[in-house]
Parts: sequence; C-alpha cells; structure tokens
Amino acid sequence: MSGSTNETGPIEDALRRSVGPSGGRRRDAGAGERQVSERQAGDAARRLAARVAAEGLADVSYASADSPFGPLLVATTRRGLVRVAFPEEDVDSVLESLARGLSPRIVEAPAPLDTVRRELDEYFQGRRRDFALELDWALVGRFGRRVLRVTSQIPYGGVQSYGEVAADAGSPRGSRAAGNALGSNPIPIVIPCHRVLRSGGALGGYGGGVERKRWLLELEGAIAVRRQGERVARQRAPRRD
Repeated sequence: MSGSTNETGPIEDALRRSVGPSGGRRRDAGAGERQVSERQAGDAARRLAARVAAEGLADVSYASADSPFGPLLVATTRRGLVRVAFPEEDVDSVLESLARGLSPRIVEAPAPLDTVRRELDEYFQGRRRDFALELDWALVGRFGRRVLRVTSQIPYGGVQSYGEVAADAGSPRGSRAAGNALGSNPIPIVIPCHRVLRSGGALGGYGGGVERKRWLLELEGAIAVRRQGERVARQRAPRRD
C-alpha cells in the first residue's frame, strides 16, 4: 500500500531498518533474528497506528472483518462507518479511493471498528436483524443518498423492487438510476441493497455478485426454495406512505 493511503507503512519500514545492520545488528544475523526484528517492527507500527487513531489524528481508520465469504475491509470516520469492501476488491484501490474521496490521513486500526465487526459477526450468525451503527454518507451523492436511505428502511426478511425504491426516493420513473445508485453502494450489507429485486421477483444485479445476494437473502429468510433452481421472494416489504 502506498504511503499516501497508509501512514504506518513508511514508519514500519523505518523501524525495521533501525534494528537492521545499521542499528548495530551483526551483518550475519540469522533468519530467526530477522524474523524477531520484523515482528517487533510490525508490533511497534500497530501500536503507533492504534495511538494515532485513539488520539484522533487519523481521519479514516480501517480494519478487516470476518465474513462467511472471506475478509471484508471496513472503514470508519469520526462520523461513522463509511465503507465496506468485499474480499475481491483490491485493498490498495479501496484505500486510494478513500484517500481521494475523504482524506489521505488513513490508518489501519481495529479498535475504532470493534462495534462494526461485532455487529457484522452477529448478523452473519443470524443473531442480529438490524444494525445500530452511525453512518458517514460522504461517499454518496444526493440522489444516491435518497435511494440508500429508503433501502436502509427495508426490514430484515423483506424485499422491494427497484421501481418501488425509486418511487419512495422521489423519482417514480428512475428505477434505472436507482439501480445504479444501489450498485455503487459503498456500505453494502449494512445498507441492505441486496433486499432490492426486479419487479417480477428475479434477483437482479448486485455489486458483490448475484450468488452473494442470494446467500444474504436466504440468511434473512427473504427467499425460499420452491424446487431446485427456482427461488422466489417470500415477503415483500410494505411501501412507505
């Protein structure tokens, strides 16, 4: 990761050099000693990152969160959760995007994301139906924000169509634009864009892949298997007035 997006990288390198030959180590130090030095440098860098985050010197903190389909990258600002990235997304690209869209003062620090990771874990275990997290909407445009706010109100186990979401967002003819906003949702799972289906009940697209969308809907009990290869929406969420 580049120094512009992760401030601990250059620090960790410097710490490793400080315990290298120029710091008094024998030039013929064995592999074991080098591994110890690298661990010490890594530990020091992590402690520094935690301190930077705790003292509010970083604008964005990120960490890894476990999921049934691999590690997610989750990022937060002082306002709240700002990004959830799926395992196949390139970490460097995600961090560079955060640096451009928010701030280059980014640090890897798990502590500010402990609540996010705990709630995601509870959700994947079927023990949580609603997230109680503060969100930062800074990466979402005005129309996208309306669409995603509507989407965030679709209950666990329920679904709505793209057209219904567009209408509730104030654009009855904007189902395609609503679909684009849902496809670029920076906080998937927590903002449940997987609960939006095509008008006929077909799954439609999903930024994390259709199979992952199906998995999430099955976890929530929103779709049931009628027979092999055919799945249908079980519960349609009520429209808002």
